[in-house]
Amino acid sequence: MDHIETLLNSAPDPTQAKLAYTRLREGIDPPNAKLLDQITNNLQCAQRLAAILGFSTALSDLLIAAPHLLRAIDEPYNEKLSIDNSDDEGEFITSLRLEYYRHLIAIVAHDLTAPNPTDSLYDTSQLLSDLAGEVLKQALRGAQRWVEGGELIKFSIIGMGKTGARELNYVSDVDVIYIAEPKHADLPETEAMRIGSAIVTWITRAVSARGQIPPLWELDANLRPEGKNGPLVRTLVSHQAYYERWAQPWEFQALLKARPLAGDCELGQQYIDFVTPLVWGVANREGFVDDVRRMRERVVAHIPQAKAGRQLKLGAGGLRDIEFTVQLLQLVHGRTDESIRPAGTIDAIRKLSAAGYIGREAGAKLENHYRFLRALEHRIQLQRLRRTHDVPRVEQLDAIARTLGMTAHELEDRWLAVRREVRQLHTAIFYHPLLPSLASLDPDNVVLDEHAARARLAAIGFKNPDLALRNISVLTAGLSRTATIQRHVLPAMIGWMSQAVEPDHGLNAFRDVSQRLGTTSWYMRLLRDSALVAPRLAHVLATSRYLAQLLPSLPDAITWLDDDQQLRPRTAEELSIELSALLSRRKTAHDKALAGRYLRRREILRMALGQTLNVVSAHQVRRALSDAMDIAVSAALAGALHQGHRHARHCVIALGSLGGGEIGYASDADLIFVYDPLPGSTPEAAGDEAQQVASSTLQLLKVAGREPPVNVDTTLRPEGKQGALTRSLSSYQSYYERWAQTWEQQALLRARFCAGDRDLGDQWFDIINPIRYPNTGLTPGQLREIRMLKIRMERERLPRGADPTRHIKLGRGGISDVEWTVQLCQLQHGAHHWQLRTPSTMAALDAAEEEGFILPADAEILRSAWTLGHVIRDLNVLGTAKTGASIDLVPDDPVLLRLHAALNGTALATSQEITESYLRSSRRARAVMEQYFYGEKSS
Repeated sequence: MDHIETLLNSAPDPTQAKLAYTRLREGIDPPNAKLLDQITNNLQCAQRLAAILGFSTALSDLLIAAPHLLRAIDEPYNEKLSIDNSDDEGEFITSLRLEYYRHLIAIVAHDLTAPNPTDSLYDTSQLLSDLAGEVLKQALRGAQRWVEGGELIKFSIIGMGKTGARELNYVSDVDVIYIAEPKHADLPETEAMRIGSAIVTWITRAVSARGQIPPLWELDANLRPEGKNGPLVRTLVSHQAYYERWAQPWEFQALLKARPLAGDCELGQQYIDFVTPLVWGVANREGFVDDVRRMRERVVAHIPQAKAGRQLKLGAGGLRDIEFTVQLLQLVHGRTDESIRPAGTIDAIRKLSAAGYIGREAGAKLENHYRFLRALEHRIQLQRLRRTHDVPRVEQLDAIARTLGMTAHELEDRWLAVRREVRQLHTAIFYHPLLPSLASLDPDNVVLDEHAARARLAAIGFKNPDLALRNISVLTAGLSRTATIQRHVLPAMIGWMSQAVEPDHGLNAFRDVSQRLGTTSWYMRLLRDSALVAPRLAHVLATSRYLAQLLPSLPDAITWLDDDQQLRPRTAEELSIELSALLSRRKTAHDKALAGRYLRRREILRMALGQTLNVVSAHQVRRALSDAMDIAVSAALAGALHQGHRHARHCVIALGSLGGGEIGYASDADLIFVYDPLPGSTPEAAGDEAQQVASSTLQLLKVAGREPPVNVDTTLRPEGKQGALTRSLSSYQSYYERWAQTWEQQALLRARFCAGDRDLGDQWFDIINPIRYPNTGLTPGQLREIRMLKIRMERERLPRGADPTRHIKLGRGGISDVEWTVQLCQLQHGAHHWQLRTPSTMAALDAAEEEGFILPADAEILRSAWTLGHVIRDLNVLGTAKTGASIDLVPDDPVLLRLHAALNGTALATSQEITESYLRSSRRARAVMEQYFYGEKSS
């Protein structure tokens, strides 16, 4: 008996093992003491006993309370239950439970001493499932014996979930559905249902009610028609009527694992025969894949945040990721391929891999990871026989780890690694079998005919599967290395695209990009080897029509997707240095201008990618787009001056949102031109040159070419459209000092140097600063004028028929409201508070708050409304690629709202909140605006 001490010391928890053994030995009666001696004298049996005592406190307590169950350790496993046929109902139930635990101990004894627990997992789960089935058969036999009228009905129990798939855990709810039928026509159906319900009550009490012998497991009938609200028992016809008319897709997904478990075999098989065609036809339903995805998202969303990181079953990279992936593949392809219909997950993975729907290597990984996760689940539950899926912290993993042949830290590391890889495989494997031509080049896959591929594409969300199939054929045609790598990459790309809002647009753009770059080795290597590029490329192309149009024109930008630093803004200084280098190599005015427009296009693309991938903030985007616009203007001015300027110095001033450094993707450039005659030049010659330079600059910004044009607005110049395109310093001074109107003073608040001679710009600002920051603030007449102008603008400039609550720029509480409120403060107080002297709306608002002109709470309301309005305008462009008046409206189209959510990095399910969030923000901003702009606080 010396070896028992050694075995106890090597148990998963030696202290627990020795304490349990001592309690067992001290409390045992003589007959069972002899049995214990037999067990401990047998090395193999002693090893099994030590493993149980040193790991499962629940089974240890049970053996101490019922030591006769020790015989299970030394018995060959036999699935038949030896139930006491006593006429006493209570004794029958006690005998049933003890028999269950005797068999459970036998299973555990072999499981805990198996050389490789993950290899034996399959057998363990099947044994547990078969044991549950045997218990229910015996419990039904007892119910039919003790429930009055039980012999008058046919009764069948259908196993669902893990029970139906023969993959039960140690502590799982046993999912069931009950069917009852009268045996004779003269028995009313209502009476049959009453008897059936009584049988269910008896069975539930027998296996689940508290008693001297612990309950076995919970019987869960919530997968029945109507769930908790439906009757516990139905006839076959009632089930049929429900499934044909009312059942949801998830109910058919659950039925994939259904099998007769106990009771009338013929009735159970009739049920299976009826539901089977419905199960394998559910993928034909419109929106089926979306429904499955939403269900998975809801499951993840309902995990308490405190537990999400340790959730083995429902969390990201957990068991449900594997099970949902496998089941969806089965439901989509099992319509025509009966070989992939096994109910068990491991069997299904093997069948899917053998049939080519999952690659062999990936399938082997998926099976191994599933086995590991299930083995870990078994161990966690076995310790206390409690239904839990929370992985203990590493400091509590010692005993569990030892039963799996690891240290606690090794187990923790492996679990985290498995979870990461499962999450990655979840997408790639799910979409792998799309391409008809894969099998001829890769023996790890099978050929799908065109019809199957088309159906698959439609099932995963492509609205035009014919076009998608043509794109796929073009991308994968041929025997080149490019085509081979594309065949490896494309299934996952299609999978990522199908998770986006507009997969069809994404695939079209991907074809365009690939045709431009497909022969370049770096492109295919990047797609194949980078962990970031392929999923990011799929996401941006299927989420942003703007990027789908823009990226093919600069496909080298795909390399940026592999490095977040490449998606961050270039500084104005960096852009200026690069422009200088480009200009030095360009010989013509046209080419010089195109160099600046190229840099602008490149930076627009950089920011669009960065914003879509949530790498850069909206503030960074506005600043970077403004810097890029400055570069384009600088290059055009350089082109206009490329033959030198003999009569004047020239500069360009930015106004409006460009002046504030706050433009969006669709913003115009508000510009005015300034010149100053050189010494010795005549005013006429300088004026003629200046007019030519300004006109040429504007022409070079919009002339057709390979770079997108720049839209320029010069109507903010003195006298507007009727005034001269450019003026001299003295002319500006004369005009502003004598004729400047209040609105022109207001417009000058956002003036900023843009391009050209900076000294000239500084001189111009010396002239206009007293104009835009009047020493005495605004007169009462000017205050009335600016208020009336705002009212008139709201009436006249708002597009006809536009909802003023949804117009982002000019509507109530929109961008204009915030800007006018801030600008009024600048006009009133800028002369004496230099912090207000900034062309940036947000910087000026910060200064107004700091100086006490706007209360912090009110400033935050204005800041939030202005920022949200600009973000929505930019997302309108990114989502639709439109740059017209429609971008100024808060969207109400569900597709565009989903695009907004995807672009903003929020859950698609929250897309409807975008409109409400804006309306709520703008209402608050309008109230603040009216208080400061029209009320006493504006004076």
